[in-house]
Amino acid sequence: MNFLKRAFWSMKAKKGKTLLQLVIFTVICVFVLSGLTIQSAAKASSELARQELGGSVTLQVDREAAMEKQQSEQSESDGPPQFTSTPISLDDAESIAALDHVKSYNYSVSASANAEDFDIIESSTSPDSSDTESEQAPGSDQGRSGMVQADLTVNGTLTSDEAESFSDGEAEIVDGRGIEESDADSNVAVIEQTLAEENDLAVGDTINISSASDEDTTQELEIVGIYETSSAGSDQAMNFSFLNPYNTIYVPYTAANTLKGEDYTDTVESVTYQMDDAENIDAFIAAAEKTDVDFDVYQLDANDDLYQQMVGPIENVASFAKNIVYLVTIAGAIILALIVMLSIRERKYEMGVLMAIGEKKWKLAGQFITEIVVIAIVAVGLSSIFGNPIANVLGNQLLDQQTTASAETTTTSLQQGPRGGGMMSGGGPGQAVSDAFSQPSEAISSLNINVTWENILILGGIGLAVAIIAALIPSISILRLQPKNILTKQE
Repeated sequence: MNFLKRAFWSMKAKKGKTLLQLVIFTVICVFVLSGLTIQSAAKASSELARQELGGSVTLQVDREAAMEKQQSEQSESDGPPQFTSTPISLDDAESIAALDHVKSYNYSVSASANAEDFDIIESSTSPDSSDTESEQAPGSDQGRSGMVQADLTVNGTLTSDEAESFSDGEAEIVDGRGIEESDADSNVAVIEQTLAEENDLAVGDTINISSASDEDTTQELEIVGIYETSSAGSDQAMNFSFLNPYNTIYVPYTAANTLKGEDYTDTVESVTYQMDDAENIDAFIAAAEKTDVDFDVYQLDANDDLYQQMVGPIENVASFAKNIVYLVTIAGAIILALIVMLSIRERKYEMGVLMAIGEKKWKLAGQFITEIVVIAIVAVGLSSIFGNPIANVLGNQLLDQQTTASAETTTTSLQQGPRGGGMMSGGGPGQAVSDAFSQPSEAISSLNINVTWENILILGGIGLAVAIIAALIPSISILRLQPKNILTKQE
């Protein structure tokens, strides 16, 4: 009788053992397929996150180098050290913007101003103009000894949509429009809603401000947009009006430069380049360092924190899924090998008789391999049906655990880290990091897990390999015996 037919009749005659092997093999295949599909989904989500978030690189003054220069000048002179910030020329900024992998870019200029014909939103304990202490305003460039009074923080930008507060969702235009690239060299402004309501201002009205460092420098600004901020402000905002987020206005970078003085014409304080893909950050920095920009004065800071926070839990899930595939495959092969070994040992007499009547040993091995391979094929088919829902439950549960653990780690770091807000930040560094983490938490709330033909083919290859190994190893130990030895030892 053909060994294929014998395999079929043997499986039919021993339905219980066949069913047991099928159940075990199906469970193994389900977990292997779950691991494979979770890995595929994690990889796809990671690539999508990398492409959508990109990451950013900021060109700014190298403060560490500036401090070293300051200390050197201090040792050579008797006077107090003066920290000066060297602005970035537009030519340098645009030469880097022309490089590959730059999706968009934005300029940033910080200045300070006083309100001339409208009222600011007073902070609860802010000093008035008659106090002896003055407020140190951002962008005043006065050093530690030169303290100036300021009512407003003026943020100069190329486009307000790319400004940090707007891009991270902290600020939103509620009337009119934002600052646009075409507004360069124009005197327009976007002001906060509370400030507008306090002064009955609307889009199309004008306001007058003066430079905090030079009262003779004034500007008449047309309001083109009104925004609403969700920032609560830093602790210092209670003491200084210009730190109150309601007193922050956005203008074209050229208007902010005018407030700072003639020395700042055609310059910016920093430039943020948005990458088309976070994977290209290193290549972009390497290309930028070959330009004519003086990197003894400036530096490029890569910021892909948002991307790293998003893919961190995903990568952990993918790693766990990979371990599942390895462990289940190895453990499954061992379990199946033991079951098949016990089954074959029980069939010694059958093998001895078949060999005694002249059946070739390779056909006997082929029979056992056929039996387990048929079971493997059915198990792969069943796992393709049940594997997808199980993989979704398992994968998303693992992702929830990893996301929660990552959030708790970030919260702990924020609680243990330095407190307090920066001069320009509405919520301080801690708030900025917290806000950044809240975005990826929403983006990675679930994985799009679907079984693909590639997953099934890989599973089929793994399943067949496990089946053949599980049947072949115990078969060899029996087939090496002679028929006479098998039959004489049979009780």
